[in-house]
Amino acid sequence: MRILMVTSEFAPLAKAGGLADAVSALSIQLQRMGHDVRVVMPRYYNIDRNRLEVSPGELGVPLGFSQAWCGVFETRVKGVPISLLDHEELYGRSGIYGSREEPDFHDNVRRFTLLCRGALQLVKRWHWEPEVLHAHDWPAALAPIYLNTWERHGLFEETGSVLSIHNLGYQGLYDKHEIVHTQLAWEDFHGTGLEHYDRLNLLKGGLENAHQLTTVSPTYAREIQTPEFGWGLDGLLRRRSEDLHGILNGMDYEEWNPEDDPLIPGHFSEEDLSGKEINRKALRREMGLPDDPGRPIIGMVSRLVDQKGFGELCGPSYGSLYQICDEMELDFVILGTGDSWCEKELRSLASRLPNLKVRLAFNNALSHLIEAGSDFFLMPSRYEPCGLNQMYSLRYGTLPIVHRTGGLADTVENYEQETGEGTGFVFDRLSPRSIYDTVGWAIWTWYNRPKHIDTMRRRAMSRRFSWEGSAQSYLEVYRRAIRRRKGVL
Repeated sequence: MRILMVTSEFAPLAKAGGLADAVSALSIQLQRMGHDVRVVMPRYYNIDRNRLEVSPGELGVPLGFSQAWCGVFETRVKGVPISLLDHEELYGRSGIYGSREEPDFHDNVRRFTLLCRGALQLVKRWHWEPEVLHAHDWPAALAPIYLNTWERHGLFEETGSVLSIHNLGYQGLYDKHEIVHTQLAWEDFHGTGLEHYDRLNLLKGGLENAHQLTTVSPTYAREIQTPEFGWGLDGLLRRRSEDLHGILNGMDYEEWNPEDDPLIPGHFSEEDLSGKEINRKALRREMGLPDDPGRPIIGMVSRLVDQKGFGELCGPSYGSLYQICDEMELDFVILGTGDSWCEKELRSLASRLPNLKVRLAFNNALSHLIEAGSDFFLMPSRYEPCGLNQMYSLRYGTLPIVHRTGGLADTVENYEQETGEGTGFVFDRLSPRSIYDTVGWAIWTWYNRPKHIDTMRRRAMSRRFSWEGSAQSYLEVYRRAIRRRKGVL
């Protein structure tokens, strides 16, 4: 099958979150299965052009009332060909969607119109007819609209389109007059579904136009059809429920494998867990904690934002983190960056709690050590479309403590205190109290049911969430999209 991926992120070239990992892993898996996958994305400032090959000739892309000219660079990631659109004015800056000074770039509609229209122009230059166009999140959501408008005849006449929702909370909402950059007419503002309370909503337009829709876990597919998690689009998603498929992301077992992970000092497996203690000691040294093997370690690697539950965890005079660290016999380590209020509060808490250590940074090596050296991994997300850290934690025998939502509900089995069954600790309603109680339950189990902890660790490490099965599900969605495009579904 000939598959065109249109995306704003692709690991390891450009990454702001899980989108990059998911698109990269899916593309690599599909390529390994024999499919012809090609990826188009922007060449951001941080992607070194000296490590890329130059594609000869500039590419003309219709943009606004004129034509933008951009260069094209080429590279490969594990065999997958990547084409990067180079435009200094729109992509020659730090940040993918925004920066600390400007969290949402003022010209994002132009930037991602260039991506979507440019991807289709590039395909025409190749004289390559994709059977399916797979667009990812709001930055690529204009691509399915173009298939139904400017490109409804010609090379793309039989190309099916799929739009994946990686996080419905981000929709690409802008002033309606920004539509001028897309070269879509004012009648298309309403006719294609881009209009949303008199504003331009790129994701909504894509959801109305794509032949099939996917999101990154079965539970999240159900949740986003409710007012609580639908972000104003639940009615549209209920109407398109027959076309909406929840496909659980897989994880990269080559990068995240405790048996040969080069970023951790002690290797271990479900048959031999002795190496985990080496990592616990190394984590304690790295974070400045006393060497006390009897005390459990809770780890977190996360964006420090409300979505991840940090309001309930460490909101001033509201969160439960101080009480957890002050009243329980445990050590707590947190790695991440995010909202300034959260970073400030965590610094303050760490200055008062000797058993709380915080590193405000992005550090891939330390994230591996935290997964390997912790005993529990806390993810109190308000919503979590899929989540990867709980999968990493399971593989490393680090038992997740999670809110039952989205992909967390689909991957973590709750502990049964009488039998020892389960792979983690799950709570149903997010609040400071529920976090405190569930962490307390996990710590009680650590001290009072050590055999259960050992059995759960080995069980957790045996669980697999492979991309091979997920890729097969995507292929079926692609076939449905092609049939829908041809009018036979």
